[in-house]
Amino acid sequence: MRKKGRKMKLIISPSTDPQFNLALEQYVFDEMDKSEEYFMLWHNNNAIIIGIFQNANNEIKHDVVKEKGIKVVRRLSGGGAVYHDMGNLNFTYITNQKDKKAAIDFSVFLNPVASALAKLGVAAEVNGRNDITIDGKKFSGNAQYIKQGRVMHHGTMLFDCDLSVVGACLNVSKEKMAAKGVQSVASRVTNIKDYMDKSIDMAQFKKALLAAMFEQGELQEYTLTAQDIERINRIKEQRYILDEWNYGKSPIYNFKRKKRFEGVGSIEVYAELDESTNCLKSITLHGDFFSKSGIDGLLKELVGLKLERQAFVDKFSAIEMSDFITALTLEQWLELFFEQPAQEPQ
Repeated sequence: MRKKGRKMKLIISPSTDPQFNLALEQYVFDEMDKSEEYFMLWHNNNAIIIGIFQNANNEIKHDVVKEKGIKVVRRLSGGGAVYHDMGNLNFTYITNQKDKKAAIDFSVFLNPVASALAKLGVAAEVNGRNDITIDGKKFSGNAQYIKQGRVMHHGTMLFDCDLSVVGACLNVSKEKMAAKGVQSVASRVTNIKDYMDKSIDMAQFKKALLAAMFEQGELQEYTLTAQDIERINRIKEQRYILDEWNYGKSPIYNFKRKKRFEGVGSIEVYAELDESTNCLKSITLHGDFFSKSGIDGLLKELVGLKLERQAFVDKFSAIEMSDFITALTLEQWLELFFEQPAQEPQ
Protein backbone atom coordinates (compact mmCIF):
# COMPACT_ATOMS: atom_id res chain seq x y z
CA MET A 1 0.00 0.00 0.00
CA ARG A 2 2.80 2.40 0.89
CA LYS A 3 5.16 3.87 -1.65
CA LYS A 4 8.66 2.54 -1.07
CA GLY A 5 10.59 4.68 1.37
CA ARG A 6 7.55 6.77 2.26
CA LYS A 7 6.10 6.82 5.75
CA MET A 8 2.42 6.28 6.42
CA LYS A 9 0.87 8.96 8.61
CA LEU A 10 -0.53 7.72 11.94
CA ILE A 11 -3.51 9.59 13.37
CA ILE A 12 -4.82 8.69 16.82
CA SER A 13 -8.14 10.38 17.47
CA PRO A 14 -8.28 12.62 20.56
CA SER A 15 -12.02 11.96 20.91
CA THR A 16 -14.35 9.08 21.83
CA ASP A 17 -17.39 10.82 20.29
CA PRO A 18 -18.61 8.64 17.37
CA GLN A 19 -19.96 11.63 15.45
CA PHE A 20 -16.58 13.37 15.68
CA ASN A 21 -14.67 10.24 14.69
CA LEU A 22 -16.72 9.59 11.56
CA ALA A 23 -16.30 13.26 10.65
CA LEU A 24 -12.56 12.82 11.25
CA GLU A 25 -12.44 9.92 8.79
CA GLN A 26 -14.30 11.96 6.18
CA TYR A 27 -12.00 14.94 6.72
CA VAL A 28 -8.83 12.88 6.30
CA PHE A 29 -10.29 11.12 3.26
CA ASP A 30 -11.65 14.20 1.47
CA GLU A 31 -9.49 17.10 2.57
CA MET A 32 -6.03 16.03 3.71
CA ASP A 33 -3.09 15.52 1.33
CA LYS A 34 -4.14 12.81 -1.14
CA SER A 35 -0.53 11.96 -1.98
CA GLU A 36 -0.21 10.69 1.59
CA GLU A 37 -1.53 7.46 3.09
CA TYR A 38 -2.96 7.26 6.60
CA PHE A 39 -3.53 4.73 9.35
CA MET A 40 -5.92 5.76 12.12
CA LEU A 41 -6.83 4.35 15.53
CA TRP A 42 -9.92 5.48 17.41
CA HIS A 43 -12.47 4.51 20.06
CA ASN A 44 -16.18 5.25 20.22
CA ASN A 45 -18.10 5.37 23.46
CA ASN A 46 -21.42 3.45 23.27
CA ALA A 47 -22.48 3.71 19.66
CA ILE A 48 -24.10 1.75 16.87
CA ILE A 49 -22.48 2.51 13.54
CA ILE A 50 -24.69 1.56 10.61
CA GLY A 51 -23.81 1.04 6.95
CA ILE A 52 -24.74 3.72 4.43
CA PHE A 53 -27.38 1.56 2.71
CA GLN A 54 -29.07 0.26 5.85
CA ASN A 55 -32.49 1.17 7.21
CA ALA A 56 -31.53 2.35 10.70
CA ASN A 57 -34.96 1.72 12.18
CA ASN A 58 -34.79 -1.94 11.17
CA GLU A 59 -31.28 -2.49 12.51
CA ILE A 60 -31.59 -1.30 16.11
CA LYS A 61 -33.68 -2.09 19.16
CA HIS A 62 -34.95 1.36 19.99
CA ASP A 63 -35.84 0.69 23.64
CA VAL A 64 -32.35 -0.62 24.45
CA VAL A 65 -30.65 2.18 22.51
CA LYS A 66 -32.66 4.80 24.43
CA GLU A 67 -32.19 3.13 27.82
CA LYS A 68 -28.41 2.83 27.45
CA GLY A 69 -27.89 6.20 25.76
CA ILE A 70 -26.34 4.65 22.66
CA LYS A 71 -25.69 7.00 19.74
CA VAL A 72 -26.70 5.77 16.28
CA VAL A 73 -24.47 7.15 13.52
CA ARG A 74 -24.38 6.32 9.81
CA ARG A 75 -21.00 5.85 8.13
CA LEU A 76 -19.97 6.39 4.50
CA SER A 77 -19.30 2.72 3.74
CA GLY A 78 -21.63 -0.22 3.15
CA GLY A 79 -21.92 -3.37 5.24
CA GLY A 80 -23.81 -4.07 8.43
CA ALA A 81 -24.42 -2.40 11.79
CA VAL A 82 -21.78 -2.75 14.51
CA TYR A 83 -21.77 -1.89 18.21
CA HIS A 84 -18.85 0.12 19.63
CA ASP A 85 -17.83 0.70 23.23
CA MET A 86 -14.53 1.59 24.88
CA GLY A 87 -13.49 -2.08 24.79
CA ASN A 88 -13.46 -1.94 20.99
CA LEU A 89 -10.57 -0.53 18.96
CA ASN A 90 -11.29 0.84 15.49
CA PHE A 91 -8.71 1.11 12.75
CA THR A 92 -8.82 2.92 9.40
CA TYR A 93 -6.60 2.78 6.34
CA ILE A 94 -6.88 5.63 3.86
CA THR A 95 -4.85 4.95 0.75
CA ASN A 96 -4.90 5.05 -3.04
CA GLN A 97 -6.17 2.31 -5.34
CA LYS A 98 -3.54 0.62 -7.45
CA ASP A 99 -6.19 -0.44 -9.98
CA LYS A 100 -9.26 1.81 -10.15
CA LYS A 101 -11.20 -0.87 -12.04
CA ALA A 102 -10.55 -3.56 -9.45
CA ALA A 103 -13.33 -4.91 -7.26
CA ILE A 104 -13.45 -4.22 -3.54
CA ASP A 105 -10.64 -6.24 -1.93
CA PHE A 106 -10.61 -6.71 1.83
CA SER A 107 -7.70 -9.13 2.08
CA VAL A 108 -4.98 -6.55 1.43
CA PHE A 109 -6.06 -4.74 4.61
CA LEU A 110 -7.19 -7.71 6.73
CA ASN A 111 -4.14 -9.94 6.29
CA PRO A 112 -1.74 -7.49 7.99
CA VAL A 113 -4.07 -7.31 11.01
CA ALA A 114 -4.34 -11.11 11.24
CA SER A 115 -0.55 -11.45 10.86
CA ALA A 116 0.07 -8.85 13.57
CA LEU A 117 -2.23 -10.70 15.98
CA ALA A 118 -0.37 -13.94 15.21
CA LYS A 119 2.82 -12.23 16.42
CA LEU A 120 0.94 -11.50 19.65
CA GLY A 121 -0.01 -15.16 20.03
CA VAL A 122 -3.59 -14.87 18.73
CA ALA A 123 -4.58 -17.32 15.97
CA ALA A 124 -6.77 -14.99 13.90
CA GLU A 125 -8.11 -15.86 10.45
CA VAL A 126 -9.62 -13.81 7.63
CA ASN A 127 -13.06 -15.32 7.16
CA GLY A 128 -16.01 -14.68 4.84
CA ARG A 129 -16.23 -11.51 2.81
CA ASN A 130 -15.15 -9.01 5.47
CA ASP A 131 -14.53 -10.62 8.89
CA ILE A 132 -11.57 -11.67 11.02
CA THR A 133 -12.28 -14.52 13.43
CA ILE A 134 -10.76 -16.56 16.25
CA ASP A 135 -11.97 -20.14 16.60
CA GLY A 136 -14.73 -19.29 14.13
CA LYS A 137 -15.98 -16.36 16.23
CA LYS A 138 -15.94 -12.85 14.82
CA PHE A 139 -14.01 -10.06 16.52
CA SER A 140 -13.49 -7.77 13.53
CA GLY A 141 -16.02 -6.55 10.96
CA ASN A 142 -14.78 -4.43 8.07
CA ALA A 143 -16.10 -2.13 5.36
CA GLN A 144 -14.80 0.05 2.54
CA TYR A 145 -15.65 3.33 0.89
CA ILE A 146 -14.14 4.12 -2.51
CA LYS A 147 -14.22 7.45 -4.33
CA GLN A 148 -12.12 8.81 -7.19
CA GLY A 149 -9.36 6.25 -6.76
CA ARG A 150 -9.14 6.71 -3.00
CA VAL A 151 -9.97 3.90 -0.54
CA MET A 152 -11.09 4.14 3.06
CA HIS A 153 -11.00 0.75 4.75
CA HIS A 154 -12.14 0.61 8.35
CA GLY A 155 -12.71 -2.16 10.83
CA THR A 156 -13.51 -3.01 14.42
CA MET A 157 -11.43 -5.03 16.87
CA LEU A 158 -13.36 -6.33 19.85
CA PHE A 159 -10.70 -6.39 22.54
CA ASP A 160 -12.68 -6.24 25.78
CA CYS A 161 -16.15 -5.28 24.62
CA ASP A 162 -19.38 -5.86 26.57
CA LEU A 163 -20.71 -8.63 24.34
CA SER A 164 -24.06 -8.77 26.16
CA VAL A 165 -24.90 -5.31 24.81
CA VAL A 166 -23.91 -6.31 21.27
CA GLY A 167 -26.73 -8.84 21.17
CA ALA A 168 -29.18 -6.71 23.12
CA CYS A 169 -29.12 -3.57 20.94
CA LEU A 170 -28.99 -4.96 17.39
CA ASN A 171 -31.68 -6.62 15.29
CA VAL A 172 -30.09 -9.35 13.20
CA SER A 173 -32.20 -11.21 10.65
CA LYS A 174 -32.88 -14.92 10.94
CA GLU A 175 -31.52 -15.31 7.40
CA LYS A 176 -28.18 -13.82 8.41
CA MET A 177 -27.99 -16.00 11.52
CA ALA A 178 -28.77 -19.09 9.47
CA ALA A 179 -26.13 -18.15 6.91
CA LYS A 180 -23.55 -17.87 9.71
CA GLY A 181 -24.73 -21.11 11.35
CA VAL A 182 -25.34 -19.50 14.75
CA GLN A 183 -28.30 -19.01 17.09
CA SER A 184 -27.53 -15.51 18.41
CA VAL A 185 -25.24 -12.52 17.99
CA ALA A 186 -23.53 -13.24 21.30
CA SER A 187 -22.63 -16.79 20.24
CA ARG A 188 -21.00 -15.51 17.08
CA VAL A 189 -18.62 -12.85 18.49
CA THR A 190 -15.66 -12.87 20.85
CA ASN A 191 -13.02 -10.64 22.46
CA ILE A 192 -9.33 -10.73 21.54
CA LYS A 193 -8.32 -10.34 25.20
CA ASP A 194 -9.60 -13.83 26.01
CA TYR A 195 -6.99 -15.33 23.67
CA MET A 196 -3.94 -13.32 24.71
CA ASP A 197 -1.05 -15.22 26.33
CA LYS A 198 -0.79 -12.56 29.02
CA SER A 199 -3.26 -10.08 30.43
CA ILE A 200 -2.84 -6.57 29.01
CA ASP A 201 -5.02 -3.48 28.94
CA MET A 202 -6.25 -1.56 25.89
CA ALA A 203 -3.37 0.94 25.89
CA GLN A 204 -0.82 -1.89 25.94
CA PHE A 205 -2.71 -3.74 23.21
CA LYS A 206 -2.79 -0.67 21.00
CA LYS A 207 0.97 -0.20 21.38
CA ALA A 208 1.69 -3.88 20.75
CA LEU A 209 -0.56 -3.95 17.70
CA LEU A 210 1.19 -0.99 16.07
CA ALA A 211 4.60 -2.54 16.75
CA ALA A 212 3.46 -5.83 15.21
CA MET A 213 1.82 -4.25 12.14
CA PHE A 214 4.48 -1.73 11.20
CA GLU A 215 8.24 -1.93 11.22
CA GLN A 216 10.16 0.73 13.11
CA GLY A 217 10.18 3.97 11.14
CA GLU A 218 7.25 3.07 8.85
CA LEU A 219 4.81 5.35 10.66
CA GLN A 220 4.99 9.07 11.27
CA GLU A 221 2.49 10.33 13.82
CA TYR A 222 0.40 13.32 12.81
CA THR A 223 -1.21 15.46 15.50
CA LEU A 224 -4.41 17.21 14.52
CA THR A 225 -4.15 21.00 14.58
CA ALA A 226 -6.73 23.42 15.94
CA GLN A 227 -7.68 24.19 12.32
CA ASP A 228 -8.14 20.46 11.60
CA ILE A 229 -10.40 20.03 14.62
CA GLU A 230 -12.43 23.12 13.72
CA ARG A 231 -13.08 21.71 10.24
CA ILE A 232 -13.87 18.22 11.62
CA ASN A 233 -16.45 19.69 14.00
CA ARG A 234 -18.03 21.57 11.09
CA ILE A 235 -18.37 18.30 9.12
CA LYS A 236 -19.84 16.67 12.22
CA GLU A 237 -22.46 19.41 12.54
CA GLN A 238 -23.30 19.35 8.83
CA ARG A 239 -23.80 15.57 8.66
CA TYR A 240 -23.14 13.25 11.57
CA ILE A 241 -25.36 14.84 14.24
CA LEU A 242 -28.36 15.03 11.91
CA ASP A 243 -31.25 12.56 12.20
CA GLU A 244 -31.84 13.03 8.48
CA TRP A 245 -28.40 11.48 7.83
CA ASN A 246 -28.35 8.92 10.61
CA TYR A 247 -31.92 7.63 10.36
CA GLY A 248 -33.05 8.82 6.93
CA LYS A 249 -36.67 8.94 5.80
CA SER A 250 -39.09 6.02 5.79
CA PRO A 251 -39.69 5.05 2.15
CA ILE A 252 -43.14 5.17 0.54
CA TYR A 253 -43.84 1.79 -1.01
CA ASN A 254 -46.48 -0.66 -2.17
CA PHE A 255 -43.97 -3.22 -3.42
CA LYS A 256 -41.37 -4.85 -1.21
CA ARG A 257 -38.77 -7.55 -1.67
CA LYS A 258 -36.00 -8.90 0.54
CA LYS A 259 -33.35 -11.48 -0.23
CA ARG A 260 -29.96 -12.51 1.13
CA PHE A 261 -27.29 -13.74 -1.28
CA GLU A 262 -24.12 -15.52 -0.19
CA GLY A 263 -21.10 -13.28 -0.72
CA VAL A 264 -23.31 -10.26 -1.46
CA GLY A 265 -25.36 -9.67 1.68
CA SER A 266 -28.96 -8.70 2.28
CA ILE A 267 -30.85 -6.48 -0.19
CA GLU A 268 -34.23 -4.94 0.57
CA VAL A 269 -36.36 -3.29 -2.14
CA TYR A 270 -38.94 -0.63 -1.26
CA ALA A 271 -40.70 0.64 -4.38
CA GLU A 272 -43.70 2.75 -5.23
CA LEU A 273 -45.39 1.07 -8.16
CA ASP A 274 -47.83 2.79 -10.51
CA GLU A 275 -50.44 0.06 -10.59
CA SER A 276 -52.08 1.41 -13.75
CA THR A 277 -48.87 1.09 -15.80
CA ASN A 278 -46.92 -1.44 -13.68
CA CYS A 279 -43.96 0.98 -13.77
CA LEU A 280 -41.68 1.92 -10.88
CA LYS A 281 -42.34 5.51 -9.73
CA SER A 282 -39.72 5.54 -7.00
CA ILE A 283 -37.41 2.99 -5.42
CA THR A 284 -35.07 2.63 -2.47
CA LEU A 285 -32.58 -0.15 -1.75
CA HIS A 286 -31.49 -0.99 1.79
CA GLY A 287 -29.13 -3.67 3.05
CA ASP A 288 -25.70 -4.64 4.35
CA PHE A 289 -24.19 -4.96 0.88
CA PHE A 290 -21.11 -3.14 -0.38
CA SER A 291 -20.79 -0.88 -3.42
CA LYS A 292 -17.77 0.29 -5.36
CA SER A 293 -19.46 3.26 -7.04
CA GLY A 294 -22.66 3.86 -5.06
CA ILE A 295 -26.18 2.94 -6.14
CA ASP A 296 -27.57 6.26 -7.38
CA GLY A 297 -26.94 5.31 -11.00
CA LEU A 298 -28.70 1.99 -10.50
CA LEU A 299 -31.75 3.64 -8.95
CA LYS A 300 -32.01 6.04 -11.90
CA GLU A 301 -32.12 3.08 -14.28
CA LEU A 302 -35.03 1.62 -12.30
CA VAL A 303 -37.32 4.66 -12.17
CA GLY A 304 -39.90 4.44 -14.94
CA LEU A 305 -39.03 0.82 -15.75
CA LYS A 306 -41.88 -1.64 -16.18
CA LEU A 307 -41.87 -4.29 -13.47
CA GLU A 308 -41.59 -7.20 -15.88
CA ARG A 309 -38.79 -9.73 -16.11
CA GLN A 310 -38.08 -9.14 -19.81
CA ALA A 311 -37.92 -5.37 -19.30
CA PHE A 312 -35.28 -5.94 -16.59
CA VAL A 313 -33.34 -8.36 -18.82
CA ASP A 314 -33.32 -5.81 -21.66
CA LYS A 315 -32.26 -2.96 -19.34
CA PHE A 316 -29.59 -4.70 -17.26
CA SER A 317 -28.01 -7.34 -19.53
CA ALA A 318 -25.37 -4.87 -20.71
CA ILE A 319 -24.77 -3.45 -17.21
CA GLU A 320 -22.17 -4.88 -14.83
CA MET A 321 -24.29 -5.30 -11.71
CA SER A 322 -21.26 -5.81 -9.45
CA ASP A 323 -20.18 -2.22 -10.15
CA PHE A 324 -23.21 -1.12 -8.16
CA ILE A 325 -23.63 -3.96 -5.64
CA THR A 326 -20.43 -5.89 -5.01
CA ALA A 327 -20.48 -9.50 -6.26
CA LEU A 328 -24.12 -9.30 -7.43
CA THR A 329 -25.00 -11.09 -10.69
CA LEU A 330 -27.79 -10.36 -13.15
CA GLU A 331 -29.43 -13.67 -12.23
CA GLN A 332 -29.52 -12.69 -8.55
CA TRP A 333 -30.90 -9.24 -9.45
CA LEU A 334 -33.75 -10.87 -11.36
CA GLU A 335 -34.36 -13.35 -8.54
CA LEU A 336 -34.66 -10.48 -6.06
CA PHE A 337 -37.52 -8.89 -8.01
CA PHE A 338 -39.30 -11.81 -9.66
CA GLU A 339 -38.66 -15.15 -7.96
CA GLN A 340 -40.28 -14.75 -4.59
CA PRO A 341 -43.74 -13.68 -3.46
CA ALA A 342 -44.29 -10.01 -2.67
CA GLN A 343 -44.31 -9.06 1.00
CA GLU A 344 -47.11 -6.91 2.27
CA PRO A 345 -46.17 -3.40 3.46
CA GLN A 346 -45.82 -3.24 7.23
